[in-house]
This record gives sequence, structure tokens and C-alpha cells, in this order.
Amino acid sequence: MSLRPMTVLMPFYTPFYAPLAAGAALGRFREEGLDVRWQPAATFGKIAVEALLDGSIEITLSGLMRSFDVADREGRLLPHFAEVCSRSGFFLLGRTPMPDFRWSGLVGKTVIGFAEAPTPWQCMLTVLRRHGVEPATVRMERNRPGPEALAAFRSGHGDFFEQTQPIVEQLLASGEAHLVASMGEATGPVPFTSYMTTPEFLRREPETVLRFTRAVYRTQRWLASQDAKVIADTIAPDFRDVEREVLERAVARFVRQSTWARDPVLRRPGFDYLQEILQTGGFIKKTHRYEDLVDTAIAAQAVREVDGR
Repeated sequence: MSLRPMTVLMPFYTPFYAPLAAGAALGRFREEGLDVRWQPAATFGKIAVEALLDGSIEITLSGLMRSFDVADREGRLLPHFAEVCSRSGFFLLGRTPMPDFRWSGLVGKTVIGFAEAPTPWQCMLTVLRRHGVEPATVRMERNRPGPEALAAFRSGHGDFFEQTQPIVEQLLASGEAHLVASMGEATGPVPFTSYMTTPEFLRREPETVLRFTRAVYRTQRWLASQDAKVIADTIAPDFRDVEREVLERAVARFVRQSTWARDPVLRRPGFDYLQEILQTGGFIKKTHRYEDLVDTAIAAQAVREVDGR
């Protein structure tokens, strides 16, 4: 069987996106007749939304907030069809152990935030308000890309640092930081990351999208049945610059908080919660219909077909 080539954009390489690396390593996409090439957006030369709209790519891994943003500003619809991450994969780090940490402890402090995407910050706003903290009382810096933010924290700048893996485990292992809070646990279940495409591609190649989603779900079933060591061993080739023990601890932390979706269906309660987060945080102004930004028909069909095998 000839394989259908496909380039899929991803934000960047991180164990947070282990479902991608695992699916590729296990051959799940090839088994569905797809030759998927994963490419970080930074090396592709275009942002995900731009690449989708001009036809450079057909599918991208993205936050649902991207579709909210485009719909809010332009009225364009970019549906998400398969959920991947069901919680934030970010963590709040401090310089000293804080076993009795309270969110009020951020008042008057400087937090170096994640600059590459708005969802972590929007979730932080929600968590702060939930705990009675006015966000304006926290000095949140989101003006440095990842490497610069890490260098700033290591140089002594800032009181807290919000970041994802493997940087979190690397800083914990070196003693340069201490875990203060999991943003995934603090925010709660939310459709943080999913696969996005265009309505035109869904109409033109529904069978391709179905095969892709079957591969996603088969990988999700495998992830749910394995321990952190097996998962880390499987995705290790994509993280050759990360020590194996660090990678395993990163995966274990994600597993413990149920970070990854157990099936690809992006459900309405999560959509509504994320929309509330983005509206309250001022990221979007309008209210958008679930049916306009989420397609569940293909994911539901993929689940039925895989479970029936």
C-alpha cells in the first residue's frame, strides 16, 4: 500500500506532546497508510494558522484558542477534530521549597511566563482570580522566548518561572528550582491541545482525517495502558539531548495528572470552560458555537471503529 504523505505542524518538541512521538515510534500512522512528517512551526517558516489558510499544510497540532482567536477577529472557522492534551502541561517553579504555597504568595512578585502561546497565561489569570488574587498585583513577564526566559531565571531574575517539560525536570534535578504548583492540576481539565484543520480539508478528504484520527486514538489507548518508563523509552529517540531519567520523570508527572486525552473526542464542557477562560481573560470578546469550532463526528467514528476491532 502506498503511503499518503502529510506534513503536520507542531509548536515545538516537548514530552508534553508525547502522544505525537509515541504514535510515530509505534508506527500507528503508517499502519493507517499515512506518511506523517512532524515539523516544528519555528522551522517551517510560517505560523500554524497562516500555513493552514494558505494551503501549505492540512493539519496542525494547536491550542483551541487559535481557532477562537481567528473566529473572533476574522470570522474564519478552523475546526479541531481530535483532542490530544486534556490539561495544561505547564508548571510553576520557585527558587525555594514552598510546601505551604498559596497563590496569594505571588502578589508583588515577578513571574517569568511562557511567551510563545497565550493559553498558559490565560489559565494563570483564571487560577489567580479563583484564589482571590487580582492578576494586576502580580508582575507577569511574557516578553522573552523560551531560551531567554530560562537564561533570565538561571541568572537570578524573577521570583517564579512558568514552564513545561523537560526544562521543569532539568531545573528540579539541578536544584535550581523547586516545584510550586502544577498548572494542569490548578486549572483542571481543559482541551489544551488538539488537531486543527480547515472545513475544506474535512470535506475534501474525510477518509484521510478518519485514518489520522484512528492512529491518534490507537496511540491514546496504548498510552493509557503503559507506565512512564515504557512511554519514555518509546519516545526517547526524539529527545536524545534529554537524560533518560529526566525524561521518565517528566512523563511520569504528566501521567499522574492525566494530562493526555484518553480518546480524541473534544467534548462540549471542556470547550465551554476554555471559552470562559479566554473571555474572562480578555483574549476573545464574542461567544462562539461549539459546533463551529469542533468536529466530533470523525473522532466518534474513529473510536467506534477502533474499539470494534
